[in-house]
Amino acid sequence: MAKKNVIIIGAAGRDFHNFNTYFRDNEDYNVLAFTAAQIPDIDGRKYPKELAGKLYPDGISIYEEKELPDLIKNLKIDDCVFSYSDVTYQKVMATSAIVNAAGANFILLGPNDTMVKSTKPVIAVGATRTGCGKSQTSRRIIEILMEKGLKVIAVRHPMPYGDLVRQKVQRFAEISDLKKHDCTIEEMEEYEPHVVRGNVIYAGVDYEAILRAAENDPDGCDVVLWDGGNNDFPFYKPDLNITVIDPHRPGHETFYYPGEVTLRLSDVVVINKIDSAPPEGIQTVRDNIRKLAPNATVIDGASPIKVDDISVITGKKVLVVEDGPTLTHGGMKIGAGTVAATKFGATELVDPRPYVVGKLAETFKIYPNIGTLLPAMGYSEEQLADLEMTINNTDCDSVIIGTPIDLNRIIKITKPNTRVYYDLQEIGYPNLEGILDDFVKEHKL
Repeated sequence: MAKKNVIIIGAAGRDFHNFNTYFRDNEDYNVLAFTAAQIPDIDGRKYPKELAGKLYPDGISIYEEKELPDLIKNLKIDDCVFSYSDVTYQKVMATSAIVNAAGANFILLGPNDTMVKSTKPVIAVGATRTGCGKSQTSRRIIEILMEKGLKVIAVRHPMPYGDLVRQKVQRFAEISDLKKHDCTIEEMEEYEPHVVRGNVIYAGVDYEAILRAAENDPDGCDVVLWDGGNNDFPFYKPDLNITVIDPHRPGHETFYYPGEVTLRLSDVVVINKIDSAPPEGIQTVRDNIRKLAPNATVIDGASPIKVDDISVITGKKVLVVEDGPTLTHGGMKIGAGTVAATKFGATELVDPRPYVVGKLAETFKIYPNIGTLLPAMGYSEEQLADLEMTINNTDCDSVIIGTPIDLNRIIKITKPNTRVYYDLQEIGYPNLEGILDDFVKEHKL
């Protein structure tokens, strides 16, 4: 039987994982292209031959997703595999319509063909949307397990935007490792909070190789914690599957892909941000949990904030800098910086749009609904320079940094500024302590 020609539609993450786990050594298929979306400047590259395996000695080209119809026709494509996350069902099926109209099949791969089995117990943390609070939930789980004397190795969903060969397997144990691996702001936002708390985190491109390295980490490994990205379901087969849901965006768990998959797979659901969400939003997500994950244990959670210097906020016109992906494809209108501005009496949230330059101006064109917040975009040196110039050019009294990293470490902010921190706090019972007590006993850790 002739090989089927394939395009993998992605965003430098799930697409590479789907290729590695299902297609790389599969003689029945010929993967002729990847297409790229969501992340800037990843098209025009190649998935390298060093990672692509013996069937692809020249590597695999990456194109812009807008070229998909022509690619299907010119490359005589049979199957297109949709492989990225945090998009509406409308987006998924609109892409299917493009694919089908060009003559190809539209395919979604599921957990059985893409989850890798670990030799260690695995806890997976996912979410129904970007920006629900996965990372703070992961940190809370690690803190509880570390207090029990267990060694937890975190593995983060991929964000490979640089040299893919060098990024095959990355280990972060010290702040200096962030520079060593040329991390973007988005990567640092995920890795730095783990490192400063004293635990090791892995990431990269080849997630089976990453898992084997994590299981055999030189510091030891009792538990692997999958720290998911966007609203994707885990790359590893979990022994405990925890999903975080956001009542600020009630109903999104029922019409964003693959957030509903992630929710349906849940053993535990954390309703986060109960301290700041409207009651009707909280009730909506409770109702949807009962419908979609009726057997899941539900934990109520809050995200209390703390600020380095409240005087930088009170009575000031402030520029609020928030986590980039949460504002862009996450679609959020509020973050930790926004909550701090309201709580501590800022007189005005200054609109950054008149001051944005370069790549940041492009970001606001692509995502016009961001509003009066500034996303901390830093996928390249050029974007970092644009972020620095935009912040320093903005006519404001001070800057609130709502991202999870020390932004002053990587750019020079000339205005008074303060950082906002947030961690998960469970409300009442059940809580993560009880859930993890049972997990530890079950796995004899």
